[in-house]
Amino acid sequence: MTSKYKYLGKTTEAVDALEKVIGKAAFGADIHLPGMLYGKVLRSPHPHAKIKSIDYSKALTLEGVKAVITSKDLPSLEDARASFGGELTMDLGQIRKLLLADGKTLFDGHAIAAVAATSLEIAEQALELINVDYEILPVIENALQAMRPDTPLIHPDLYTRTLGEKPKAPSNIGTMLEHQRGDPEKGFAEADVVVEESFETAMVHQGYIEPQACAAWADGDGKVTVWTSTQGIFNTRDQIAALLKITRGRLNVVPMEIGGGFGGKNDNLLQTLTVMLAQKTGRPVKMIMSRDEVFRATGPSSPAYFTVKVGAKKDGEITAAYIKMIYDSGAVPGGPLHLGWVASCGAYSIPNLKIDGYDVVSNKPRVQPYRAPGVTPVVFAIETTMDILAEKLGMDTLKFRLRNCAKEGDYMPDDQKYARIGLKEVLERVASHPHWNTPLEGPNRGRGLAMGMWTGATLSSSALVMVNGDGSATGVSGQVDLTGTRTTTRQIIAEALQLPLEKVQVRVADTESTPYTMTSVGSRTTYAFGTAVYRACQDALAQMKARAAPQLLVDVGDIEYAEGKFWSKKDLEKAVSWNEVARNTQTRGEGMVTGRGSATRLPIAPEFNAHIVDVEVDPETGKASIKRWTAVQDAGLAVNPMQVEGQMQGGVTQGIGWGISEYYYYDKGKLRNPTFLDYRMPTSLDVPMIDTSIVEVPAPDGPYGIRGVGEACIVCPPAAIASAIYRATGVRMNKLPMTPEAVFWAIKAKEKQLVAADGH
Repeated sequence: MTSKYKYLGKTTEAVDALEKVIGKAAFGADIHLPGMLYGKVLRSPHPHAKIKSIDYSKALTLEGVKAVITSKDLPSLEDARASFGGELTMDLGQIRKLLLADGKTLFDGHAIAAVAATSLEIAEQALELINVDYEILPVIENALQAMRPDTPLIHPDLYTRTLGEKPKAPSNIGTMLEHQRGDPEKGFAEADVVVEESFETAMVHQGYIEPQACAAWADGDGKVTVWTSTQGIFNTRDQIAALLKITRGRLNVVPMEIGGGFGGKNDNLLQTLTVMLAQKTGRPVKMIMSRDEVFRATGPSSPAYFTVKVGAKKDGEITAAYIKMIYDSGAVPGGPLHLGWVASCGAYSIPNLKIDGYDVVSNKPRVQPYRAPGVTPVVFAIETTMDILAEKLGMDTLKFRLRNCAKEGDYMPDDQKYARIGLKEVLERVASHPHWNTPLEGPNRGRGLAMGMWTGATLSSSALVMVNGDGSATGVSGQVDLTGTRTTTRQIIAEALQLPLEKVQVRVADTESTPYTMTSVGSRTTYAFGTAVYRACQDALAQMKARAAPQLLVDVGDIEYAEGKFWSKKDLEKAVSWNEVARNTQTRGEGMVTGRGSATRLPIAPEFNAHIVDVEVDPETGKASIKRWTAVQDAGLAVNPMQVEGQMQGGVTQGIGWGISEYYYYDKGKLRNPTFLDYRMPTSLDVPMIDTSIVEVPAPDGPYGIRGVGEACIVCPPAAIASAIYRATGVRMNKLPMTPEAVFWAIKAKEKQLVAADGH
């Protein structure tokens, strides 16, 4: 892969690599402050129970205990809804219910009280001295149960949000959507083949290695400083401020290094509790979750249920589709229904489409995003249905997808019109790839294919680019670095300002020191934040030209710049170096050149991909072993190819776990596998070498044609594995995960059907 740019499209060393390798990088748990206290949370052992009373008087008598807080310490909320940045609206009333149980518990692990003490051991002892009197309530275990008319309400004040009138009665359905394009009934009538299937996917966790951690200090003037590992410092600041009624200007959030997030560290419950304890004690407080707490009390992904119906003509043209999607949001509304809808069948051109969607509460922890939130489950359902349809039509599965793939001018499921996209190029790369064209060898093996997409998030971004007196440049932002953002930002600045890479530094600053920028989510950082960085560079360059002009005694419009040099278009002899302009700016007291850039509500830049997988299924155990994997993805422009490949390989690995091994095991509402020992994430023994192939179809609106990468990587693996298992065994798997036990019994059921068909 060659690049026309000097610094973009090239693999460069990660700027944070050395500090992390030698152990100098500071994470949330590494903060130590004088007089620091340690906080712990008492969590409910019951998934649904009325809290009749909480008595913590004995805990307060324990030497070393400095404070205990419950929901009674929370301020009342007159306005239960708050808008952050005009783009992210949160129901603070529902978040308040999650923060500290108020009147009843909503899930196993729900916070009841929090303690601050002089040591972690004392804080843990204090929890044992808190007496809570519970009245056990019926457990609503899943969304299907919650939707039954005879099921008790979890929230008597919850009314379904729809586009129409407010419902007259409360419900366990938080949101309902109905969307239609064209005439689905007519489309199905025109189809020669119609396939309808139902699916179920499990709740899974993001699996980040670093538990949530936070330290907070409230000084004598009421100013609060928070040190934490979060995906968005401004989101953290604004949520804490809204819940605790703190003026945003008196709350400073300092970003620490983050040991993985994948969407799961947008939840700021621990941070809010830490601030509450710091305010009550007047001393710094640190809180670190245990792994058990991470599993039970943070936000995993949404379990989901789907019905997919698709019709096509004999030539393979899809005529209509219907999708029913039910997402379990956990304890309060807020599942990924909207995101699942927007991306669901977005890889296909479908003229007639109907989608019904439901966001439903249950007695589980409130879900959080997980890498392309809501999309992996629905793509599993859609791609499996498309696989069946192609087979019934007698078409090659790749040719069927090429026949129906979305292209420029087609419409997304929510009727947004596609600009230039690269799905066709991705599928053509699959068609020419050696993996696709190499015959499978050996028994019990199958090859699967799946394609998918992610819309690409945008949201607000801001950046500063400062030119120092020696000509070096410093990028400053509040964009948390989860995926190598500092490295790619450095490359963008070096390219835009035509400076040597070693003269560019990038710093992630706190909320007091940098302009507002939204959370690092949704594959938005390189695309949306990268746009803000590029614009900041253009602003800095314009200011440098304005300062070079009087030094050359020419008008600013006469100035050209390239490779560290300004000159006059009319007189090439008149020239001055970038470094001279920077130095003169400093010595003449003109003030530092600071370029400012922002990007708000950019057009989306969808990312598309397709995955090929070979599996071998042991018919005696049902274990599906991954033998070979190839991921093909359109990156627009791979700013740093090695980082792009790492994102693709990481997404595949997480998708493999989602597909064949990972799930929350609930027994009557209680989580039974809240450890890495029992929650089966893939290891190096489960994952082969993952081949990657990067396609570059430039995004029309991104800087240098950049698209996001990180989300789409995870959407295809479960569907591709299901396709491969079918070709190895002849059984269709419509439920995730496809564990050895599930595959084994599916094979046995298939054998019984064959025996019955033979009449024996």
